[in-house]
Amino acid sequence: MNVAAMQEALAAHALSGWLFFDHHLRDPLAYRILGLEAVRHVTRRWYYYVPRTGEPVKLVHRVEPHVLDALPGARRVYSGWREQKVCLAELLVPGSRVAMQYSPECAIPYVAMVDAGTVELIRGLGVEVVSSADLVQEFEARWSEEQYAMHCEAGRRVDAVRAAAFQWIGAQLAAGREPGEFDVYGFIREAFARESLVTGHGPIVAVNAHAADPHYEPTAEAQARIRPGDFVLIDMWAKLDRARAVYYDITWTGVCGPPDGPVQTVFEVVRHARDQAIACVQAAVSAGETLRGFEVDDVARGVIAAAGFGEFFTHRTGHSIGEDVHGAGVNLDNLETQDNRRIIPGVCFSIEPGIYLGPFGVRSEVNMFVGEGEAPVTGEVQQALVRI
Repeated sequence: MNVAAMQEALAAHALSGWLFFDHHLRDPLAYRILGLEAVRHVTRRWYYYVPRTGEPVKLVHRVEPHVLDALPGARRVYSGWREQKVCLAELLVPGSRVAMQYSPECAIPYVAMVDAGTVELIRGLGVEVVSSADLVQEFEARWSEEQYAMHCEAGRRVDAVRAAAFQWIGAQLAAGREPGEFDVYGFIREAFARESLVTGHGPIVAVNAHAADPHYEPTAEAQARIRPGDFVLIDMWAKLDRARAVYYDITWTGVCGPPDGPVQTVFEVVRHARDQAIACVQAAVSAGETLRGFEVDDVARGVIAAAGFGEFFTHRTGHSIGEDVHGAGVNLDNLETQDNRRIIPGVCFSIEPGIYLGPFGVRSEVNMFVGEGEAPVTGEVQQALVRI
């Protein structure tokens, strides 16, 4: 935790302070941003206030007075709700603008960690509560050099597993077998384990119409068989089994034989939308221009709409990537929400436009990391349908 850096950011955003709040470990962002180890029992509410100037203040319950001992600042304690309210009133100046993990209308759910009642409590003290989304991106979503290196290494391993998975499907078909989606799922998970890669769930292995469901996942009890002529989508994400590791997340598609006309056409539209979004980010970063998440979504969505498939692109263009596969940084979104956060150096996100028709769905996903003056795609980029 860097108090000076936080206070500099508060000044830049014209904020009076940043108020952290937790109860029963409901805000993992607070623990990560503050560098605070989550203890086993957090059964009482705590507050940590970083003002734009001056020393931070800890407000903790007398039952758990040591929960914030690892953080700098003076400590105040309370027991009852009335006393808590008095302490907060002494801590926060009426008329001030304070950031909290709150998102108006829950537009950015990854940041919306503070309950409505607590926001009402703070507002009732005459304090304006604003979203900490930009601050969270700055202090949680930006990667260190070590994290970027771990991402790239995870990418090399995941790309190798992806190539092996498509080859394994082909070998099974050549041997006269019809592997199931869950069989491929198992092949990938076993390969992840061998490569010291971890993931919370997935991958998605989807055949034909199942690929038209963006979040389909097979099970041992319900899986389609892969046969000659079938279309196959594999969406896979993993990270190194190391502390502070970050995810690598990709989607590739292939066909078990020559692609038919509609599949090839849709793939080319999706690829073009992906490439135009990549070019938009790279041009803005290279020129030092301000670019916001929703603007990249507009670019990809415009390509797909112009091709006549706009209604079939049913999700955002990309999501933040971090220690969680869906991170707390800027999303490329002007559909599900309008994410107007700036794309800043140090963040990573996916670019994954898709078109989902009844018989099949095509998505092409890459990861981009924003550096100083450049924004590389961090892994292999699919240019043609995999011929399985």
